[in-house]
Amino acid sequence: MEKANESSLIGFVLLGFSDHPRLEAVLFVFVLLFYLLTLVGNITIIIISYLDPRLHTPMYFFLGNLSFLDICFTTSLAPQTLVNLRGPEKTIAYGGCVVQLYISLALGSTECILLVVMALDRYVAVCKPLHYVVIMNPRLCQQLAFISWLSGLANSLIHATFTLQLPFCGNHRLDHFICEVPALLKLACVDTTINELVLFVVSILFLLIPPALILISYGFITQAVLRLKSVEARRKAFSTCSSHFTVVIIFYGTIIYMYLQPSNSYAQDQGKFISLFYTMVTPTLNPIIYTLRNKDVKDALKKLLTGKLCFLQT
Repeated sequence: MEKANESSLIGFVLLGFSDHPRLEAVLFVFVLLFYLLTLVGNITIIIISYLDPRLHTPMYFFLGNLSFLDICFTTSLAPQTLVNLRGPEKTIAYGGCVVQLYISLALGSTECILLVVMALDRYVAVCKPLHYVVIMNPRLCQQLAFISWLSGLANSLIHATFTLQLPFCGNHRLDHFICEVPALLKLACVDTTINELVLFVVSILFLLIPPALILISYGFITQAVLRLKSVEARRKAFSTCSSHFTVVIIFYGTIIYMYLQPSNSYAQDQGKFISLFYTMVTPTLNPIIYTLRNKDVKDALKKLLTGKLCFLQT
């Protein structure tokens, strides 16, 4: 029992990219740059969504939630990653690993559901435009956002707790740069078949069903858009929906590739780089995609910047 609990006393060694010492300096700059871009981009989205009355709509309410989520998600991982990439110490305390696992799982799961909610919002906006204001009322939007956050929290509490119950028997060298479930399962000194089954079920619930629902909603959206006679109306509908759909493809593409591979073919180095893209790059791309492909956001950003310039000149 003492050996089984040893990892809880000494923590874990995050091997990360230690096999590539020359690459670590480059990755440090890479992670730092994208972390700062994530903070700036998502904070900007939150500010303009709050300040510009034209953006006080359900779409931007959910986008504000997504931006806040991305800030929290990246912040739960990036600082520890930067410390490990910069210094010779690659360790993380057991408590730190537990906190990181719970938070990252909760936020990642929340984003899976939140993207479905955003697809529902686009479906109602395009397919039922006359009833949009009535259906997507502020109370329903708040309830949908609450359900998204609650479902992510519930998954984290169940999934992370189930994983942390495993004995590691003194194994504390985690072949990853963050604490995540597949890497922790490899450290366990007991049969993890049940845990892998739980991981598979959770993956279906959060990684297969939500994108399937999103694809179905976009099938209806496409049909509705193609029936529009106005070319300008088609362009505007496709513009607002394409931003969300692009985010969905990037998010689910990387995370499905990470989690739905058979365990015996889980290539560690490849998995680390995919994880790096998912955890550091994807949160940065969200505000860029929504800004570049959305006229309302660009106009609000220009208005905000113009107002600041006028204030500084006076």
